[in-house]
Amino acid sequence: MSGQESDRVTTAVADGRRVIPLREITLPHRCPRPVRMYVLGRAPYFVGLSEDELDRIDRRMQTSSWAADDYIFHAGDRAESLYVVAEGRVKLSQVTPDGTETVTDILVPGELFGAMSSTGEPHHQQSASALVGTCTLRIGQADFRHVLATQPRVGLRVLDDVADRLIRAQSDIGGQVTETVRQRTATALLRLADKLGEDRGPDGIMLEVPLTRTDLAGLARSTPESVSRVMSRWKKEGIIESGRRWTAIRDRQRLQDEATTTA
Repeated sequence: MSGQESDRVTTAVADGRRVIPLREITLPHRCPRPVRMYVLGRAPYFVGLSEDELDRIDRRMQTSSWAADDYIFHAGDRAESLYVVAEGRVKLSQVTPDGTETVTDILVPGELFGAMSSTGEPHHQQSASALVGTCTLRIGQADFRHVLATQPRVGLRVLDDVADRLIRAQSDIGGQVTETVRQRTATALLRLADKLGEDRGPDGIMLEVPLTRTDLAGLARSTPESVSRVMSRWKKEGIIESGRRWTAIRDRQRLQDEATTTA
């Protein structure tokens, strides 16, 4: 199937059969300069920099393309580079003590990932892989230190980011104890909807991302069995629809209610 063709998935509903069009996009193997400059300007560390400043950073970046399921790095590898998603989607994951790989985040163009000793992380704590055909920009530690030395605003943002990560880590630990599986699953879906959802009107907010129940369970910090039960109930209630490579949020307000209701 070419990048311009559509794959149509039929789902059964109570009042008949509804067809939801899904579009598979074949991404380019290279990231041209306009794409690189655009995503660098959106990246949290570099937002607000002038075109000349972004251009100097871009010249220190290396461009790489990845096929779906290619690993960009593994947990435990030496952390010596910072990456920016230029096109496609990147999956971050980690392995639990029982050997199960769980997804911790899905990244979209403009988002940063990776680690380096300059930010206090000598080794990668998570693995990163391409969820679909993906293009990334990479800057090495020596080049990034040069950016920090010449762009104080970037250095301050890095410090803020490190502090935010510590706060989020503490919040996640507390949330895993106090929040229900239903709340965590709803929160994970809403976060994905904000990052990569497409409003299809009466068909809801479409998430065209090949996530398994195990992947979603990782994002919700739960088990696949528990998440499957929650998702099955929501499908019956008309809150969501889902297929092999997609999920549609049919009633966002009710999903938001599920994320905040404790009873």
